Amino acid sequence: MEFAETAPFSEISFILEAARMNEAVAKEGLLGDYGLQVGKTIEKNIKKHILGDDLLNEAVKLTSAAADARMHGVQMPVMSNSGSGNQGLTCTMPVVACAHRLKVSEERLTRALILSHLTSIHIKHNLGRLSALCGATVAGTASACGIVYLLGGSFDQVVMTINNMVGSIAGMICDGAKNGCALKVASAVDSGLRAAMLALEGHTITGREGIVSDDIEQTIQNLGRLGAEGMRETDRVILDTMVSKKNAKPAPERTPELGTEEFVH
Repeated sequence: MEFAETAPFSEISFILEAARMNEAVAKEGLLGDYGLQVGKTIEKNIKKHILGDDLLNEAVKLTSAAADARMHGVQMPVMSNSGSGNQGLTCTMPVVACAHRLKVSEERLTRALILSHLTSIHIKHNLGRLSALCGATVAGTASACGIVYLLGGSFDQVVMTINNMVGSIAGMICDGAKNGCALKVASAVDSGLRAAMLALEGHTITGREGIVSDDIEQTIQNLGRLGAEGMRETDRVILDTMVSKKNAKPAPERTPELGTEEFVH
């Protein structure tokens, strides 16, 4: 089943502003020393030929670099999704990276971005306003759907992609906004691309496994229940852990006797 492309391009082209705005932050993230430098480290390792200069690493690099810059506090705007800047970056940059590599038309990029952002909104709606489930996994799922569209996939393969993501990294927790979020973004984008590749080959986690259902809307509702109901206690434990660190004694400084030399000898 092919995608219906009925919405006039002129009515949806506004989403290209997300591509322009978020790509600018990604490029800044690769230039400066922001946060954990996840994106910049990937770029360095591509140049060293440790990592491949392929679509997957390009998507992870650009998205995590944008998150590096944003979480470090760069004074640049980003286009958000469902009230989250990182989710907006994750819905946008993997699709943009794929579009650049494939050299697709502006209209095709637009439709892929619309699919990504609307998929994220739809899934996030089932999670509620607050959840201990990391929103990057939702956005990574959504951008993978946009990439399936760019690669000529069908609606059924988009469904397979969502099932693959829900059946893999659905339980990633949210433990506050921080530099480490860039690593979570990288994990979500990486998993999203792999889920999409499997779907394009006709491989999917079935409704007989875990929280995945044969009905895609039921799968999304199952994920929502996990995040909204199942992770309430998780949320309390996360908050307690974070608050208790304020009263924790600082770790003692390591002495030379406890350093690397001791293990070598």
